[in-house]
Amino acid sequence: MSRLTVKLGKLRLSNPTILASGLLSTGSLLCRALREGAGGVVTKSLTLERREGYSTPVVVGVKDGLVNAVGLTNPGGEEYLREELPLAKKGGGPVIVSVAGGKGEEFAEVASKAEEAGADAVELNLSCPHVRGHGLEIGRDPKLVREVVRRTKEVLSIPLFVKLGLSDRIVVSALSAEREGADGVVAINTLPAMVVDVYARRAILSNVTGGLSGPAIRPVALRCVYELYQNLSVPVIGCGGVEDWESAAEFILAGARAVQVGSAVATRGLRVFSEICKGLSNYLKREGIQNVDNLVGRLEG
Repeated sequence: MSRLTVKLGKLRLSNPTILASGLLSTGSLLCRALREGAGGVVTKSLTLERREGYSTPVVVGVKDGLVNAVGLTNPGGEEYLREELPLAKKGGGPVIVSVAGGKGEEFAEVASKAEEAGADAVELNLSCPHVRGHGLEIGRDPKLVREVVRRTKEVLSIPLFVKLGLSDRIVVSALSAEREGADGVVAINTLPAMVVDVYARRAILSNVTGGLSGPAIRPVALRCVYELYQNLSVPVIGCGGVEDWESAAEFILAGARAVQVGSAVATRGLRVFSEICKGLSNYLKREGIQNVDNLVGRLEG
């Protein structure tokens, strides 16, 4: 399927689909996603120290999406990279390590360990909307974005991507990341949300608020990708409600060079990757388009 091959800076993918961070936690499952057709996979977000995260319930289904508040649960970067990354690498495709933290030096330290362990790229989680002092609280501040990206880029030779969440400064933050050497920008993460049980008269999630994902957020994510594509020189990776080849094509037309798939893995299983790729390939053939690169940003009007 050479017509689907894409390059994200120095990172080459056999197709433009990437497993989004957080859906599959173990290396064996990441390996399976690659073998089922994903062009690349992103690990769960790793922090310097172990994080227990929030107590259950941490996820609830809603119309056209999911709301979750896991709390960046992970065993700590060193343990995960030692035990799970080698298993993921057996899948034969690029493994991107997601890194989270509260300070620039934390991101840099985990990212450096990821490269040493064999990661193909690093993705900075500057987008999680429900962990205080992390994620979106950093990503919506262009000065903090600049500091985190600069410190991390200094210790890496592999590609560095920055995942940003929805904010009124997403373009400014993305430009800050690009100026400090980021190889691409991922947009977006989940949107702040909550779900209420009217009979219990309480919020369902233990953290009260969480992040909304799935088709419900796709129109917002598409708008962000479009604006980023208009302003950036580095590749944009779209994320938010990709569930089939048509929604993947929407993101690519809006300017995404690749797409991340998250909630659809939970609702449709790992076959979603091969289904998206087959649909995209057939669409390109029908439309007389030579390869997926020729579709990027090709909105008419």
